[in-house]
Amino acid sequence: MITDHWPLKGLRLTTPRLELRLPAEAELAEVADLAARGVHPPAVRPFLTPWGELPPAERARHVLQMHWRRLGRWTAQHWALDLVAFHRGRPVGVQDMRAREFAVRREIASGSWVGLECQGRGFGTEMRAAMLHLAFAELGAASATSVSFSDNHSSLAVSRKLGYRPDGISRDALDGRVVESRRLRLSREHWQGPPVPVTVTGLTPACRALLGADTPPA
Repeated sequence: MITDHWPLKGLRLTTPRLELRLPAEAELAEVADLAARGVHPPAVRPFLTPWGELPPAERARHVLQMHWRRLGRWTAQHWALDLVAFHRGRPVGVQDMRAREFAVRREIASGSWVGLECQGRGFGTEMRAAMLHLAFAELGAASATSVSFSDNHSSLAVSRKLGYRPDGISRDALDGRVVESRRLRLSREHWQGPPVPVTVTGLTPACRALLGADTPPA
């Protein structure tokens, strides 16, 4: 079985409405189709990735290549887990969780996107709440970070709702101009637990080892 060699394939996060997991290849094509149909209105630019400027076929290809690239480069010291969120068996978006030297630092960063046609239903909050439960309750994370453009109000609202606190700013170049992002941090002591029930299955010892979480936190 594939989980014998890649145990992350068996990892599942389940909430009342969503299941977050790695997709099968046919499901990954559905995720690419979802991105091709749009992840934000044409008039806004909430991400450094030029989703709106890319033709639909290139948006789809970007999703595929990012997924394969992250899995292909995976090590326990440096990893990025792209969990697809499924609602009633169909993908609605992607929630990622990334870490460097997690065994030592016990810190994760995250990002996400929800298909334009699926927005406004609270999926973004539920996706991130499930990811935070995995990080804090199951993996022993000490903190979680997020970065959002200052005008990305929906992402910032999710962060506030889940208890993140300001952690400074960062500046990036975008289309020949400087854009400012807000850095946010949620510590274990300020995490209040998920606002919805979360069930984690498939987090085997081999899976923990791939995440650098097979040793107790210091």
